[in-house]
This record gives sequence, C-alpha cells and structure tokens, in this order.
Amino acid sequence: MSTITIRADEATEQALAELTEDGAERSAAIREAIQEAARLHRARKVRAEAEALAADPDDRAEIAAVLKDMEDLRAW
Repeated sequence: MSTITIRADEATEQALAELTEDGAERSAAIREAIQEAARLHRARKVRAEAEALAADPDDRAEIAAVLKDMEDLRAW
C-alpha cells in the first residue's frame, strides 16, 4: 500500500469532515471516495461509448438487419 499526500482546501476539509462524522478514519473515507470516483468515471466512459455506438449509422443499420433476420425466424 502506498502513501499519498494531498493539500486539502477548505471545501475538501469540510467534505472530509462530513464523511468522517460517524467516526470513520480519514484514510478509509479518502480510499472509498477515490474508489467511488473511479466507478463513476468508468460508468461515464461506458455511457459515452454506448451513446457513440447508438449514434453510429453503420452500427444502427447492422442492428436493424439482425433484428429483421430474427423476426423472420419467429415461429408465429
């Protein structure tokens, strides 16, 4: 495990105080905040990729073709 040093401004100190008001350790709160920020970052990337695919006319045409093929295979 590595050690990281940060300079916290007043807003960051207040946010950290809020996150630790239940007695949680500052280091634990910071670790959890970084991990949550990484999860949000990944989610934003995936959403951007999905939106790019949804806007891609070639991809949309391929999806339409597959859906048509699947419709033709329906039993009723």
